[in-house]
Amino acid sequence: MDIPSGSPTAGRASRAPGMARRFLRSGQVRLGVGLVLATTAFALLGPLLTPFDPLRSVSMAYAPPDAAHPLGTDNLGRDVLSRLMAGGIHLAWMAPAAAILGVGSGAAIGMIAAFRGGIVDAVLMRTMDVLLAFPGILFALLFVSIVGPQPWLLILITAIALMPGCARVIRGATLPFTASEFVLWGRAVGLAPRRILVGEILPNVTSPLMVEFGIRLMLAVGLLASLSFIGYGIQAPTPDWGLMVSENRSGLSIQPLAVVAPIIFIVLYTVGGNLIAEGAARVIGRTEGKVR
Repeated sequence: MDIPSGSPTAGRASRAPGMARRFLRSGQVRLGVGLVLATTAFALLGPLLTPFDPLRSVSMAYAPPDAAHPLGTDNLGRDVLSRLMAGGIHLAWMAPAAAILGVGSGAAIGMIAAFRGGIVDAVLMRTMDVLLAFPGILFALLFVSIVGPQPWLLILITAIALMPGCARVIRGATLPFTASEFVLWGRAVGLAPRRILVGEILPNVTSPLMVEFGIRLMLAVGLLASLSFIGYGIQAPTPDWGLMVSENRSGLSIQPLAVVAPIIFIVLYTVGGNLIAEGAARVIGRTEGKVR
């Protein structure tokens, strides 16, 4: 059975472009988008433009900056600028992949728990509570130490660490709509639960879902960078921002740029995502205030 054009879903879908325009009119959101796009472009294009081989020693260890090496060299005499340009590619694809997987699965669990209620809600949410009891970094260390730091495993573990928090937020956002007229209408006309969830409830939680994605993306960046820092993420000699901080921390007083440069890019990426999430939350709050 098709949803008629006059149903609540059709009206909500027509307002989606307006919400997107309100997001982009926010200076905070635009700044965040600019930072994220700039750091992502640097991470994706950097490996193609490195002035030196990021794996090869080109000078003495911890050489100061000069004309040939603007950021100096690292603990093995490798060009810091080249390793910086080549070292962001992993965060650029692994963090978004983990965030998409974690937020997507968490949102599905939260929506199903709120929609079904009863024993289904209790089982799903208690399972999420169990996962929340384990700090993300310890959960990751447990499996990485057993299987090894495989990229697919790092993404999966990060996604699992992000999933419970997102599930609880989206469940809370879904609950007010489970008894709404358009959901009752869908049940009355015999729509399948999947169609009600996707066609009627999902459009109503898209805005908080966008905010959640921004927050979880930055948590993914932090977790993946932390794993590389402690030696359980991307392995040497592969260039990686988190690994660069770990490798060169002993020479911080001699050649600080080898540590500070990757930290700056991690911070810019994280701050950009936080600005997007916070700006989007403010836009949503103002919009809902006007509706009320």
